[in-house]
Amino acid sequence: MFHLSRLLLGVSTAALMASAAMAKDDLTIAIQLEPPHMDPTSAAAGAIDSVLYSNVFEGLTRFMGDGSVVPGLAESWEISEDGLTYTFKLRSGVTFHDGTAMDAEDVKFSLDRIGAEDSANAQKALYAAISEVNVVDPTTVEVKLSEPNGNLIFNLAWGDAVIVAPESIENIKQTPVGTGAFKFDSWTQGDKVELSRNDAYWGDAPALASATFKFISDPTAAFASVMAEDVDVFSGFPAPENLPQFEADPRFQVLVGSTEGETILSTNNKMPPFDNVKVREALAHAIDRQAIIDGAMFGLGTPIGTHFAPHNPAYVDLTAQSNYDPAKSKALLAEAGFAEGFETTLHLPPPSYARRGGEIIAAQLAEVGITAKITNVEWAQWLETVFKGKDFGLTIVSHTEPMDIGIYANPEYYFQYDNKAFQDLIAKFNTTADPEARNEMMAEAQQIIADDYVNGYLFQLALPTVAQAGVQGLWENAPTQANDLTGVSWAE
Repeated sequence: MFHLSRLLLGVSTAALMASAAMAKDDLTIAIQLEPPHMDPTSAAAGAIDSVLYSNVFEGLTRFMGDGSVVPGLAESWEISEDGLTYTFKLRSGVTFHDGTAMDAEDVKFSLDRIGAEDSANAQKALYAAISEVNVVDPTTVEVKLSEPNGNLIFNLAWGDAVIVAPESIENIKQTPVGTGAFKFDSWTQGDKVELSRNDAYWGDAPALASATFKFISDPTAAFASVMAEDVDVFSGFPAPENLPQFEADPRFQVLVGSTEGETILSTNNKMPPFDNVKVREALAHAIDRQAIIDGAMFGLGTPIGTHFAPHNPAYVDLTAQSNYDPAKSKALLAEAGFAEGFETTLHLPPPSYARRGGEIIAAQLAEVGITAKITNVEWAQWLETVFKGKDFGLTIVSHTEPMDIGIYANPEYYFQYDNKAFQDLIAKFNTTADPEARNEMMAEAQQIIADDYVNGYLFQLALPTVAQAGVQGLWENAPTQANDLTGVSWAE
């Protein structure tokens, strides 16, 4: 009997070991856009955060999937009564992936680098109030502001403010070294980025031992890769017309969440004739938003009339102000001296909302006499020519940063809108802590840019994700552009 029990125990143990060996602990996740490089602190490309946010790089604070902001590398903080001094207590025992310690000196280096004169940080303006960063001790950092900033804790959760180290900064664009739950292993440009579990992670160990991000821009190829189970997850699936097919297939699950992505027809406000507000207004009335949502996104998307997310409590519905009215559009063009219309350029980056939506918009503009010459560009080219070079008339892009209406206060931003009243309003907003007053100012800000028809406001981007049925822990919504894998696992 003793020997039989030993035998049964051995069989049972072997079965359990075999089961454990079969448990899946790797994930292949596809996204449309490939990052231009791997430094989230020196580029506007949300694709960098899509791969690295929370996975490889971490900030003092961080976004959760529900949009809340929670402690990150800072376990706590205190704010002085005058709102001008923030004292952050850092987690102890945190190391970068190269084994070096993460301490207050790294925080000072990271925040000082954002504000440096030669900084390439795309959101430098968000941190302009930081006047001084002092190291109190290895786990305590004092951040002094030139004026109170009610957004500081929120802004520090952005990917633009992740903590980096001076020891690894030289090669960060090709070899990112962070403190996150996953380490960067390799980048095969044009194909994939590979990550592996960081066994020295300070927080809870992720269930996944490895993750591969695949870059698949073509909607047809995206459908084929998911259907063939070559990828386990496709985040931001670019062919919404195929979603019903996946919903009907028990192998898959379909999640449709919301994003912070205001999808807009960006307009170069300094380039004639778009420097004329009547022309910009005419542009707005030439656009049939619902036709774009139906035709390009197969009904996924919420119409917007300003640069603000409809799920935000401070949102004001201004869609009626720029309703589809081709006759009014033609009349405004005539008033502006363009009764015969004009020609312009329309630069379209790879996402299907841009490529498909651009074809529809070009046809709508042609109806009122505006000839938009389409140029399809890759993401790196868009960043270079449109975002940096400002060499465009029109373009379509989704701004996925959270509550980012403040970009309209920067006259050097790529659509080059310059309104001092708006700039003063945002400056006042940044120093205001009272929630009711902040909501009122946000409503006013939305109205100003709607009145100025700065851009053509199209729709709030939905986030369709197709995943294999056994994947759990994915973010359904995207409060920031990220694919946080720290809580993702396979069902047993």
